[in-house]
Amino acid sequence: MATTSAAAGLLGRQFKQMQTDKDIPGISCGLVDNNIFEWEVMLMINDDCKYYGGGFFRARLSFPHEYPLMPPKMKFETPIFHPNIYESGDVCISILHPPEEDKYGYESAAERWSPVQSPETILLSVISMLSSPNDESPANVDAAKMWREDPKAFRRKCQKLVRESLGDE
Repeated sequence: MATTSAAAGLLGRQFKQMQTDKDIPGISCGLVDNNIFEWEVMLMINDDCKYYGGGFFRARLSFPHEYPLMPPKMKFETPIFHPNIYESGDVCISILHPPEEDKYGYESAAERWSPVQSPETILLSVISMLSSPNDESPANVDAAKMWREDPKAFRRKCQKLVRESLGDE
C-alpha cells in the first residue's frame, strides 16, 4: 500500500506541474473520474508537424501502482494512423516499455522506461514520434508500409484524420 500512496503523491505533484507549466504548449491534462492514476490528455499538434499538424488528439495515460518503477500505458482515443500506434490506439514507443532487457534484442535498456521519465517527457516523446515514425518495428504494419512506399497517400490519410479530429468531417 505504501507504493500506491507514494505513486499517488508523485503523480499528484507531476499532474499539478503539468497544469501550471506554461512551457509545454499544446498539451492539456485532466483526471478521469478524479483518479490520479488515469489521465485524459489532449495533444494539440503544432502546425510544423508534417503529418498531424493542426490536429487535436485525445489520449489516455494509465499509470500502474508501481509508478515510477514501471511505465504507464498510453492509448489514443481519437483515431490515428501511425506506424508506432496499434489500430487499437495503444502507443508503442521505447520509453513506455518496461525496464528490462529486450528479449528480441532490438532496444537497449537505456531506450526503455526509467524512473527519471515523467508524464511530460512521455508526451513530448510521443509528439516527436508523430513527426518521425520508427518503421523498423512497426505496431501498425499497414501504416509503416504506406509511410515508406507511398508517403503522399500516408500524408493524405493523416490529414483526413486531422480534419476529423477537429470535427470538420
